[in-house]
Amino acid sequence: MNPSPFHGIFSAFQEEHREDASPASVAAVSGQSAAVSNTTGAVGAKGQIAVDIYEQDGYYIIRAPIAGVRLSDLDIEVDDKVLTIRGNRALSDTVAQDQYYVQECFWGEFARSVTLPCVIDPKRVKATFSKDGILKVLIPKEEKVKIVRINEG
Repeated sequence: MNPSPFHGIFSAFQEEHREDASPASVAAVSGQSAAVSNTTGAVGAKGQIAVDIYEQDGYYIIRAPIAGVRLSDLDIEVDDKVLTIRGNRALSDTVAQDQYYVQECFWGEFARSVTLPCVIDPKRVKATFSKDGILKVLIPKEEKVKIVRINEG
């Protein structure tokens, strides 16, 4: 297997998903308190979306399933090597807090930043949003310039 250009970038994220990780250790790694990580719309809390990142046909592709969000609710920002996806998932009905047995879905503002191994040209980034709620961001890989030494002959 080839080494990933993202090696080390997601080490904390991978630590969160260990099977033996307790909710408290997961919260500590993610920088959230256990109370905020499992609540909906906590004051000042921001959710995070899951992403898949892969390489295909000369692009880094970031794929994120974001159900319950319209394209107009999303903002994609590029700053140097960092791509940030922000949005707001609005809850259409109101359910009293004491009526929940389990509340795992995050409703409200969310954001996810991804640091890429190359500088991103914002003019070349493309994004699609399917009717199934799948956001796909395509970032062209920076082509490396070959240095050729010319000898006098």
